[in-house]
Amino acid sequence: MPHTTTRSTRFARLIPSKALLGTVLALTALIAGALPAAAAPGGPDRPVVAVAQGALRGRAHDGAQEFLGVPYAGAPVGEFRLRAPREPSPWSGVREADRQGPACLQFSPFGLRDPLAVSEDCLHLDVYRPRDARPGDRLPVIFWMHGGAYSQGTGTQFGGRAMAALTNSVVVSINYRLGQLGYLGLPELAGEGAERSGSFGLMDQIEALRWTRRNIASFGGNPGNVTVSGQSAGSGSVCGLLAAPSAAGLFHRAVLQSGPCTLLRTPDAERAASEARAFAARAGCADPAAVAVCLRAADGAALVDAARTLPTSGPASGDGLLPRDPAGAIAAGTWNKVPVLIGSTRSEARFFVALTQPRLTEEEYERQVSATYGAAGPEVLARYPVAAHGSPYLALSALMTDSAFACETARTARLFARQVPTFAYEFDDPDSPTLAGAQVPGLDESNAHSAELAYLYDFTMGDRPLTEVQRALGTRMQRYWGAFARYGAPVVAGQTPWPATGPAGTVLTLGPAVTRPDPAFAADHQCAFWWSRQVPPLQG
Repeated sequence: MPHTTTRSTRFARLIPSKALLGTVLALTALIAGALPAAAAPGGPDRPVVAVAQGALRGRAHDGAQEFLGVPYAGAPVGEFRLRAPREPSPWSGVREADRQGPACLQFSPFGLRDPLAVSEDCLHLDVYRPRDARPGDRLPVIFWMHGGAYSQGTGTQFGGRAMAALTNSVVVSINYRLGQLGYLGLPELAGEGAERSGSFGLMDQIEALRWTRRNIASFGGNPGNVTVSGQSAGSGSVCGLLAAPSAAGLFHRAVLQSGPCTLLRTPDAERAASEARAFAARAGCADPAAVAVCLRAADGAALVDAARTLPTSGPASGDGLLPRDPAGAIAAGTWNKVPVLIGSTRSEARFFVALTQPRLTEEEYERQVSATYGAAGPEVLARYPVAAHGSPYLALSALMTDSAFACETARTARLFARQVPTFAYEFDDPDSPTLAGAQVPGLDESNAHSAELAYLYDFTMGDRPLTEVQRALGTRMQRYWGAFARYGAPVVAGQTPWPATGPAGTVLTLGPAVTRPDPAFAADHQCAFWWSRQVPPLQG
């Protein structure tokens, strides 16, 4: 039976290839390292913390303390590949935690500093805390999940030192399994456990939250005040946690950046199984009776090669782990209800168009719009004329930003706002950096997808450092995020008040020159048109 076409499948259909979508969504800078055995004295510069598995020795860095490369689950290798995560093994003595672990195996690499700095033994996390934090401080916890189209990326590129020190919070940044090793909806694999799911990446995220609940008090964090947060596919992962019954009680606020739940829809079990069988067959594991054994024995590089041009759709819905698509669960009120902070960047789609259709002509633009929208094509072109935007690249970027990210962010925010305190934002810095390696000469890629990341975290993928004015904006944003994590509302003394999103759909514009509430966000992005026509978002 054919599955219903969702906004996310329409979103992907017009991209030249799914692999390329994975590439342009990538946010990957890898910092490799082994754990040295040599011990060193403790103290403020080499703090020691006891967790359930043993003692960890971290290090002081830039006004904070960091504990890096900490295993939160056992290595998912060999017979444990394509299985639910298990608790990590204990260790004796003091484990050095001063180097980050490898990224998980990448299924569509982008921007790798060291292509060899990947491993299936990757279920690690990094913990950052203020330099004077001690057990019992009960500081708010910000739990970060990276993006990358569920097929690439690593938590190691998001340092939490500045956020921890400025906001007096504990930051946790995690890795989770990617690609078909993280999301493979084969019934032969999903038959294990009550959840009966192949969404191993989502299971990893839940396991990391369980580790955090058990251990974060040792770092000075409050296990009763955890904020899950993510960007792009990381935001889609937040959507999954909001709808997963087994994640209930593991977190208490949620931040969704550039990944609204109504856009990043989950595949159903039938579609997920069909995609998984196509992958297994390409990997030489077509026999259903032997597919699990075959896939667990296959070479990791061969699995990556088998996945080329095949979709990685992220977690599937319709199983015990994720019974319902998150957007549907939120609309129905059957989700893990917590306060929400949600937003997007002013020109999200510039990133995607720049890397897929950078030299688009006016004729090609008009032909693409007409082919996609049919009878509605003339009205779409009238609303997004090339003359008004200056180039086909900018016109298509505006069209894609509005129809997909901006208006779906507004739609998702309104679903939340009917049920929980909700705070919406739009990041708007017309001179923002973009991702290193993603620049196309002659194209303005400011304010695009991922632009806000360098303002919130010690981000390693910016193409240039922030200016003094931009750093000041970053400080304001970190304080808002930290207050939301602490109180469930971004209330910061001396900063512009951030009103909750209500029927008017007010958002807070976050810019270097001005931070102000904007009740006209939906009108600025022509959302009434996109919502009333139910037309699909156009992608490059």
